[in-house]
Amino acid sequence: MTAAAGGADARVALSVSGLRKRYAGRAVVDGLSFSVPSGIVFAILGPNGAGKTTTVEILEGYRRRDEGEVRVLGLDPARAGAELRGRVGLMLQGGGIYPQARPREILRLYARFYRDPQDPDALLEAVGLEDVAATRYKVLSGGQKQRLGLALALLGRPELAILDEPTAGMDPAAKAATRELISGLRDAGTTVLLTTHELADVERMADRIAIMDRGRIVADGSAAELAAGAAPRLRFRLDRALDPGDRSGLAADLGGGSLRDDGAPGGYLVDDLDSSPALLATLAGWCAARGLLIAELRTTGATLEERYLALTGNRALDD
Repeated sequence: MTAAAGGADARVALSVSGLRKRYAGRAVVDGLSFSVPSGIVFAILGPNGAGKTTTVEILEGYRRRDEGEVRVLGLDPARAGAELRGRVGLMLQGGGIYPQARPREILRLYARFYRDPQDPDALLEAVGLEDVAATRYKVLSGGQKQRLGLALALLGRPELAILDEPTAGMDPAAKAATRELISGLRDAGTTVLLTTHELADVERMADRIAIMDRGRIVADGSAAELAAGAAPRLRFRLDRALDPGDRSGLAADLGGGSLRDDGAPGGYLVDDLDSSPALLATLAGWCAARGLLIAELRTTGATLEERYLALTGNRALDD
């Protein structure tokens, strides 16, 4: 891996400090700061309007910042685009590929732009496109086009891969293969910046996750750390669903916590209460008195999705 220029720390692939970008006087990125160590998968999540796309475009060198410092592999992407081009692989949405071209032709053409490209045929096999290597781009499925975009991002053996929705439109088998490929990149020392609304991808692949909202990072950590930041909660499943009166009575007996549905009929989640032996005993006694069987009982933190929604005011992921 090439050392970062200018004496920058080669252990840091991305560094952002005080980043701001305004449109018509409104800050869409507002004092953003974070750093990404080399050799990890770093995911950015955020709802519509969070500033995620603008941030990534600034990192890619496609958009100029108004304030702040940005370093990509130790270089300023606003000034060192030519030098970074061979070191950063980009997987973008929207194609931009000649519709009559074929995957093998496209990869062989792009391979000429790099000093030490991967073998196009081997890459086609790695992303599962060997069977459609001679098929025109315009008739490829959405998932196949995504896999070709991923192959193009990896063709030049990048030190940093910026992947926008890498599994969008893929079937389950292709998603699993793509996750394995991205994990292999990390194992080989490549840094991956991942933007996606697929929480399953984030939970399975990302070493660190940043949740953005209104131009700022509101939480940063692993999936487990983010979920653990929420208050403990009680989840249980009964052999039948409760009627409204029983639900109100159980909530009151448990101490007034919020009792809500959790998945299948008979599944419930209690928020706003600290789990304790006394609380569990109260639940067991209440159910025994009414002839209800507790089929499942556990105390957990929030899921990543629940934590995300709590941090962003229940605004949906940007898709």
